[in-house]
Amino acid sequence: MRLTTKGRFAVTAMVDLASRGGYAPVTLAGISERQKISLSYLEQLFGKLRRAGIVDSVRGPGGGYCMARPASEVTVAEIITAVDESVEATQCGGEGDCRDGKPCLTHDLWMGLNKTIYDYLGQVYLQQLVQKHLTDGNEAVVTLTRNAARPAVSV
Repeated sequence: MRLTTKGRFAVTAMVDLASRGGYAPVTLAGISERQKISLSYLEQLFGKLRRAGIVDSVRGPGGGYCMARPASEVTVAEIITAVDESVEATQCGGEGDCRDGKPCLTHDLWMGLNKTIYDYLGQVYLQQLVQKHLTDGNEAVVTLTRNAARPAVSV
């Protein structure tokens, strides 16, 4: 299976963003510092996440990125797909051209594994990861709703 740092970093950064409320802008510099991910790498990833409609960008002072949709509606599979990452266990990229234009003997096995992994990641929502993070880490977080005048802090 080839899930590179691109996919892992994108999911990690999205959990960080969503765990900070999701609707108030969060700077990439903040995510970079907290998660130890290169700022320039995050800029590339968030450009793709924005184009996929997963995050929105806010310009100017106090700007950054916020969730375009609730974390309860965003799956890990969407995040990974948005950053052009594939969950791929075959050598042929799923095209069936493993050996001289023909599928290898175990092609169907690896394609089935790809589907199982993608289906699993499609059932894991960003909100679930945020809840697990907050439960395990007992970290304070600002919880906002789109129309909230004041954030509520929960621990």
